[in-house]
Amino acid sequence: MIGDVAHQDEVVRTLEKALETANMPHMLFYGPPGTGKTTCALAICRQLFGPELFKQRVLELNASDERGISVVRNKIKGFASTAVGAPAAGYPSPPYKILILDEADSMTTDAQSALRRTMETHSKVTRFFILCNYVSRIIEPIASRCAKFRFKPLGQEVMGERLRFIAGKEAVTLGDGAEEAAADVSGGDLRKAITLLQSAARLFGSDVITGKDIIAVAGAVEEADVRKIIDFCQKNKYDDAANVADAVLKDGFPALQLVSQLAEAVVADADISDSQKADIALRCAEADKALVDGADEALQLAAVVSVTCLALGTR
Repeated sequence: MIGDVAHQDEVVRTLEKALETANMPHMLFYGPPGTGKTTCALAICRQLFGPELFKQRVLELNASDERGISVVRNKIKGFASTAVGAPAAGYPSPPYKILILDEADSMTTDAQSALRRTMETHSKVTRFFILCNYVSRIIEPIASRCAKFRFKPLGQEVMGERLRFIAGKEAVTLGDGAEEAAADVSGGDLRKAITLLQSAARLFGSDVITGKDIIAVAGAVEEADVRKIIDFCQKNKYDDAANVADAVLKDGFPALQLVSQLAEAVVADADISDSQKADIALRCAEADKALVDGADEALQLAAVVSVTCLALGTR
């Protein structure tokens, strides 16, 4: 049911109103991964058509796999142009089909242009649900034809409530710091948080999952180590800070993970000025790009620690 979707209150409220009339417009769902976009689209379809008619009236495509213009011209146009059959008893069964296009921001511009024309021509018998992470990558002619719904990242409180619900159903207890760790590591992605909880339960085989278990499964660096680097840099002790960073690297953690967590910790620290945060964040961004391009991890990490020392160190 659409009402079971967590945290997206405004979206759910609007969609429930639309379901009362069963007259759905083209829709554009956008927001970060794991926030309920695909779940909402599928829930709407099931409430409209029921389990039997769902197979005939709904087509779900992942545009990251099928992103070219040929897919729009053949598969999408073929589905969109066919007439609808008889309604299902006990369900609204409006006289149109629904085409769910997931990860539509991966589609080429030519494919999106072809899709626009198909949406326009066959809107009486087919409604399009466009799902994407970045609405800026959807061409304006498509965006203007859709009702837009933004899906927000889930906060710690909402995510904790849903994780407790799942843990209760699976006879697993969330121990100290489990909810906080899952929320921090997943970055508002509920799907990722659930996967981490499942992985921790399978890996450690215990009935109580703690925050340390979640962090271990996620491959995140211990917050204490990140804090040590910042503290040494504030005391202008580059060698000590570099030694901690080097130890983290030797423990098998990727430099990208440490750089990312260091940037987040610096930005969240109220004792660091905005100008200092800007200097450190800029160098972290440069290191991120360099590491993605295949640069040496130890050198990039040393450069980030050096700039952090320069920005925070007392003279």
